[in-house]
Amino acid sequence: MKAVIFPGQGSQFSGMGRDLYEQHDEAKALMTQANDILGFSLTDIMFSGSDEDLRRTDVTQPAIFLHSVVQAAVLPGLQPDMVAGHSLGEFSALVAAKVLTFADALRLVAQRAQAMQAACQEQPGTMAAILGLDDDTTVRICQEITDAGNVVVAANFNCPGQLVISGSQRGIELACEQLKAAGAKRALPLPVGGAFHSPLMQSAEAALAEAIEKTTFSPGICPIYQNVDAAPHTNPDEIRQNLVRQLTAPVRWTQSVQRMAQDGATEFIECGPGKVLQGLVKKIAPTAAVASV
Repeated sequence: MKAVIFPGQGSQFSGMGRDLYEQHDEAKALMTQANDILGFSLTDIMFSGSDEDLRRTDVTQPAIFLHSVVQAAVLPGLQPDMVAGHSLGEFSALVAAKVLTFADALRLVAQRAQAMQAACQEQPGTMAAILGLDDDTTVRICQEITDAGNVVVAANFNCPGQLVISGSQRGIELACEQLKAAGAKRALPLPVGGAFHSPLMQSAEAALAEAIEKTTFSPGICPIYQNVDAAPHTNPDEIRQNLVRQLTAPVRWTQSVQRMAQDGATEFIECGPGKVLQGLVKKIAPTAAVASV
């Protein structure tokens, strides 16, 4: 069985999508439509913007979504048996599963990015990657720091031995110190604009929930394994609720890939910029075949 997976923030690069735009009429049409919907030339920034331009949340998220969806659209005969996306990538996956139309999903991605940007300004925070420590120890230490008054939580369960934490600046500093003392090989602060997938994103939930409520969701042509519970979903109401919860809940990528493999996925195809997810899948489900397009 074939699982198609889509990356999240951090996979962007200058020049992304230019080859698709130049080589495929369908890609060109979708990218032109995206510029019209957003009201600015996203493709100009994707093709020739600086790294700094591409790191802006309101640019990064639509750019990665657009690249991912276009790449999947032009791939001949792509018929997924199941889909999943890492954080933002969940919206790309919903288009591939025909739960959302391209235009509706792009609008939601843009609104999500704006809501998250506003939350970052209201509640500044950051993230860090923790390498070489078991998940349970990381979760326990983060909880102890949070209970003592500095918010920090496990945000991305990426693969065994690689977890990203998210929270206040002080919470991250304390966690990095204590996690290294507990045996983590590395604790690396990440160059991100805020504390994504943490309680500090709470204010973004209401804005996204309102936008999602106004959007048509259809039953999927295949299950989407969602970040919040790593379980397969086709029910539009469940998918809606999980998309909103995703802003403050951890991305359970390790568990999602494990569940997909248990449910019969033997091949994982990554659509979108970069090859980050392929590397994670190899560590989570080493017997599965992985590829990018």
